[in-house]
Formats: sequence, structure tokens, C-alpha cells
Amino acid sequence: MTTVEYRSRIAAPPAEVFAFHERPEAFTLLAPPWESVRVVSRTGHGIEAGVRVEIETKVGPAWLRWAAVHERYEPGVEFVDRAESGPFRAWRHVHRVEPDGQGNAWLIDRITYELPLDALAQPVAGWWVRRRLDKMFAYRHQITAREVGARVLEGTGA
Repeated sequence: MTTVEYRSRIAAPPAEVFAFHERPEAFTLLAPPWESVRVVSRTGHGIEAGVRVEIETKVGPAWLRWAAVHERYEPGVEFVDRAESGPFRAWRHVHRVEPDGQGNAWLIDRITYELPLDALAQPVAGWWVRRRLDKMFAYRHQITAREVGARVLEGTGA
């Protein structure tokens, strides 16, 4: 298993940063323009526990289906989604917002994942997956800041 964490301090109150993620259009806004992603189905709404989302994402020439379920929701603080199926053998994503003690927010994304055939795939494709995640979360943190009318002060999206 591989764990990566992306942290950005955003010049906005934590409640506003978290509230952005609760907006219906947040997922679409957070999808980088260079990624081909489309929502296929959704059961429930919002980011509460029990919501299930099925998306398709393009990897190379192939469209891959990915189903994720939100397994935890703590209003104003954290929500967690886990892949039920998709391009990874395992995927768990913790989205967390914490106060920085100065009125701003830390936006933290912690992803734990395992590639298919992980021991074989890691040396071959691990660097590619990591580079793709680094770029995507830098973008996502910038978009989050923009959408709450703020800027990234430091961290991943800086």
C-alpha cells in the first residue's frame, strides 16, 4: 500500500473550505481539464456517508469505470470515500479541513492506494501514478482556494 498526503494552507475560514466540497458542482469543478472524467451514476446526494458515485475516467485510450462509496462524513471536518471497483486494487481518500490557528484552513487530502499487481506495477507505473496524483491535487487545491475567494498560502497548491 502507498500513502500520499497533500496539504495546503488556504486563506479562508475552515467552514468555507469544507462547505465548498458540499456544493453539488464541486466534483466537476475539481476535475482537472487534462483529465477525462464523467459521472455515470450517483445514489444519494452530497458527500454524506452512504453516497455512491460511479465515474468513468480515461487512462490512455481506454475508459475505466470507477465506483466509490462515501464511508464517513463529519460535517465541517472530514469525509472519506473508498473505491469499490476501479483501476486500483485499493483506494481510500480522506478529505480533511483543519484550522491553522490563525483563521485560515489546512486542506488535507490523504490517499492510500494499491495498484493492481502492486509488487510488479509499482516499479513500472508507480512513478507515473504518483506524478499524476501530485499534479491533480495541486490543481484541486488551487481550485478550492479560488472557489472560496481565497489563495493558497503554502503547501501542495502553492
